[in-house]
Amino acid sequence: MIKKIHLAISLSLLMLISCNPTRDNVTDFQRTTTNINNNWLYLENNTENLDLAISQKKWIQINLPHTWNNLDATDSEPGYRRNASWYKKELEIPKINSNTIYELYFEGVNITSQIYVNNKKVGKHIGGYIGFSIDITNALIQGKNTILVRADNSYNPEVIPSQKSDFFIFGGITRDVWLKTKPNMHITNLKIITPEVSNKNASILATFNITNYTTSPSLKLKATLIDDENRTIATDSFKVTQASSEISFKNIENPKLWDIDHPNLYTLKIALIEGQLEKDIISERVGFRWFEFKDYGAFYLNGKRLLLRGTHRHEEHAGVGAAMSNIQHRKDMEQIKSMGANFVRLAHYPQDPEVYKACDELGLLVWDELPWCRGGVGNAQWKNNTKKILKEIITQNYNHPSIILWSLGNEIYWLPDFKDGDNTNKINDYLQELNDLAHNLDPTRKTAIRKYYDGAHIVDVFSPSIWSGWYSGSYKSYHKALDKYKKQYPHFLHAEYGGASHLGRHSETPITGDNLIKSDGWEEPIVQVKVANIAQIGDWSENYIVDLFDWHLRLTETDSSFVGNAQWAFKDFGTPLRPENDIPYINQKGLVDRDGNPKDAYYVFKSYWAQEPFVYIESHTWTERQGPKEKERTISVFSNCSAVTLYHNGEKLEQKIKDINKFPASGLTWNILFKAGQNELIAEGLSSENQVVSDTIHVNYRFTKNDRAKSIKLTSKKLNNGNYLVTAIAYDGNGLRCLDFEDRIYFQCMKGGTLLKYQGTPTGSNIIDMANGKASVEVIPDNTSKKINVMVLNQNFKGTYLEIEK
Repeated sequence: MIKKIHLAISLSLLMLISCNPTRDNVTDFQRTTTNINNNWLYLENNTENLDLAISQKKWIQINLPHTWNNLDATDSEPGYRRNASWYKKELEIPKINSNTIYELYFEGVNITSQIYVNNKKVGKHIGGYIGFSIDITNALIQGKNTILVRADNSYNPEVIPSQKSDFFIFGGITRDVWLKTKPNMHITNLKIITPEVSNKNASILATFNITNYTTSPSLKLKATLIDDENRTIATDSFKVTQASSEISFKNIENPKLWDIDHPNLYTLKIALIEGQLEKDIISERVGFRWFEFKDYGAFYLNGKRLLLRGTHRHEEHAGVGAAMSNIQHRKDMEQIKSMGANFVRLAHYPQDPEVYKACDELGLLVWDELPWCRGGVGNAQWKNNTKKILKEIITQNYNHPSIILWSLGNEIYWLPDFKDGDNTNKINDYLQELNDLAHNLDPTRKTAIRKYYDGAHIVDVFSPSIWSGWYSGSYKSYHKALDKYKKQYPHFLHAEYGGASHLGRHSETPITGDNLIKSDGWEEPIVQVKVANIAQIGDWSENYIVDLFDWHLRLTETDSSFVGNAQWAFKDFGTPLRPENDIPYINQKGLVDRDGNPKDAYYVFKSYWAQEPFVYIESHTWTERQGPKEKERTISVFSNCSAVTLYHNGEKLEQKIKDINKFPASGLTWNILFKAGQNELIAEGLSSENQVVSDTIHVNYRFTKNDRAKSIKLTSKKLNNGNYLVTAIAYDGNGLRCLDFEDRIYFQCMKGGTLLKYQGTPTGSNIIDMANGKASVEVIPDNTSKKINVMVLNQNFKGTYLEIEK
C-alpha cells in the first residue's frame, strides 16, 4: 500500500536504485529525451568574446563526445593544451509548446563551461566530471536555434582537481549531450531509500517535488513497483495537495536482493495524473540491499561477509582520451567484472552515467570520489566550488544501488596550490564540513578518504598508502602492513597497490619478494643485488608484477577479517608527470593496456576471482627465451580450475592441484628443461564441474646468450584493418635477438603513410622503450606513394630503414 508519511525517519539501511536523468521512460508527448551528439562545429580558439568566436572561419565539424586533448596529451611534447574552445550546433525546433520546458543536459563539460542559445547566455557550470541541466525555454525560437558552448580546461586553482594531479584534465564536451522536454508541471528531485531490507521483507520510501505545482481537485499521484520479470508487485495512488510529496511501499515480501552475483533490479514508476490525463511520468530502477563495515573486521553485504575484490578505473581510452563512447565505457566495466572483481573505485572523480548504470546491472560495488586530488585546501571560492561539486555528485548519483562510499578526496594535503594550503588544522576543519554535508545529504552511505592520515578520524572508512614492493619495501612486507593498519583503523579498506609493467617485457630472473636481483647462472659466482626502490630501479617486467599481485592476493584471499582492497589501476592511463616511462606520459600500472588488451597480471586476478573456467600459461608474449643448457625453468599456469595438467612437447607432466595457500600460481608450477628450438606447452584445466579448458603456447628457446646489440632490423605485416604493423628487433653481431635490450627507440614514417602515434599503447606510440629487444608500431597507408618508407633510430643505431610495397 502507498501512503504519505513523514520524512523525519531514521534511515539505517540504504535504498539502491539506478537513476539516469537522461533516460526517463515516459510518454513521448509529455516528456522526451533526445541525444544531440552529432553534427556539432568546433572552434579551437581561446577567446571569451562571443561575437568574435561566431565570426571565425575555422570551425570544423565533429561529433560528441569530444576533447581537444585526445592526442596532444600523450604526444611527444611536454605539456598539453590548457585553455578554451567553442562548440556550436544548429538545433531545429519545429514547434514550441507553451506548456513545455526545454532543457539541455550535459553529462560533463571539462572543466568549466558557459552556454548560449541564440546569442543569449543561458547558464554556466563549474566542475567537469558531473552532469548539469540548463533551462533554455525562454531563449528558444520556433525553427532554427544556435547553441554555443565555451569549454575551458585552463589552469584554475579554484576548481578541483588540482593541476598537480597524476592524470590529464581533458578539455571539451567529453560526454553525451541531450535535449530534454517535460511538461511545465512535472516531477523532479526523486530520491528513493529503503528504510527496511531483509531477506523476508523490504520497504521503499520515495520523496520528490512537483515543479510548478498548481492546486487541482483531480490531481493525483500513482506509483507502481514492477519486478525484473515485468510483474506488478504493488501499486496505489493518492491525491496531491502540496508541491513536496512522499510515497512508500511497505511489506514487500521476499524481495529479490541486489548483490554482486544477482544484481536484481525493480522498476518504480510514478505518474502525475489530472483526471484521466497523465501529466507526467518518470521511471527509476530499484534495488534492495544493505551493507555494513564491521568495527576492526570485515565487510558485509546483505548480512553475509564479502571480501571486496577491487580495482580502479580512470575515464580514458587510447585515441579518444576522456571522450569515450558508451560502448567503450560499458566494455571497461564488463572486462572488470569478467576478471571477477566485485568492487571498483572511480578514480579520482565521478564518471560517465553509463559507468554507474553498468555497475548497477553487473553487480559492481562503487567507491565514488570527489575530485579533491592533491592541492591542499583553497580559498573561499575554492571551498564554495568544492562543496557545490560534492552536493551535485551525491544528489545526481544518490539512487544507484552500486554506490557504497562517498570518497571526499585523495592525497588532499599534498602539493598545495594556495599558501598554507597544507595546514592540517585548516584541512581538517574543511574536511569535517564536507563529511557533515555528505552525511546530511545521504545518511545511509559511508564516507572515505585515501592517504590523508591526519583526517582519518573524520571519515568512516580510511585507506593509508601501502605500495609494498613498488615505491618501497618488498611485496613480502604486505602482510606486516595489513596487520598494522587493521588494528589502527576501525574501518580499513586498502585502495591502491601494484606497480608498472611494460607489455611484452619479460625477465628470466625477476626481482624476488626479498627485493633481490638474481643472476641467471651464465656467470660465476652467482650475484645477488638488493633493490631499494623497484619503481625506479626495477625492470618493469610483467613477471615481477605477476609475482607481486600473486603474493598480495594469496594473503588477502585467506584473511577472514580483511575488508578488501583495490588494485591500481585497471587500465593504463595518461599522465603529464611521467615523460620518462617506457611509453612516455603513460602510467603503465594497468592490468590491461590503454586499448584494453590484457597483460599477464590480468589473468592472475582471474585465477583468484573469476567464475568461468580458464587456464593461462605465463606468457603469451614471452615466446623467445634463452638460458644455460640444463637450466630448469619454472612454468606457471594461472587458472581457477581445481586441477591442471601440463604437457611439454607432447609429454604429459604431473597434474597439479590448485591451492591458494601456495606461492607462486597457487602451486600450479612445473620445472621443465626446454630443448633448443621450438617447444610446445599445453595446459589443461579441470573445473569443479569437470569442464576441461586448455591453453597452448610455443616457445623458441636457445642456449646461447646474446651479446651487446649491434643493429636493428625492421619487418612489416599487413593487418586485417589495412594498416601495416612494423616491428623493430635488436640483434647482436652474431644475429641473435637481444632479449635484454630495453633502450628507447623512435619510429618515423618518411613517405606513403602516417604512424599510428600518441595512442599511449604498445603499437600506437612512435617513441617507446623496447621489450626484450622488440617494439612495434602501426602504419596507416595513404595515397601519396606506392611505397611506404619507415625509419627507426636512437643514439646507438642512428637509423634503420624499411621500404614496404603496398
